[in-house]
Amino acid sequence: MEDKLNEAVVDARSFIGKHSFLIFITSSILISAVVIYVSMQMYNSSGAAQLDLSRPGYVSVRSKVDTSDSDFQNYPANGPMNKGVIDDFKALLNKQAQKIVGVDAFGGSPLDPAALGISDTSN
Repeated sequence: MEDKLNEAVVDARSFIGKHSFLIFITSSILISAVVIYVSMQMYNSSGAAQLDLSRPGYVSVRSKVDTSDSDFQNYPANGPMNKGVIDDFKALLNKQAQKIVGVDAFGGSPLDPAALGISDTSN
């Protein structure tokens, strides 16, 4: 009886040994499918899907988005690197960071259009 059990264990090990690459690929695909499914569920349930204007269903709404942010100054990506430039960058960064300090990150207000700086252009 024990010989049959040992043969079964050896057969199982040899099957895994012979097909280890196939098992690895299959398990990798299954794990990635589960992770993608969970992330898509989180994307849809968190409300981020409603903010994503790159989706095909929002083509008609894209033109109504107000992209002018007079309060935000874009920082150039190229240029010299010296103390004055770094100080300017820190000043702009601190100005934008002050907007974040007053928002309760764990409440419902971070996705409020006023907190995001999104103006309602449909009116």
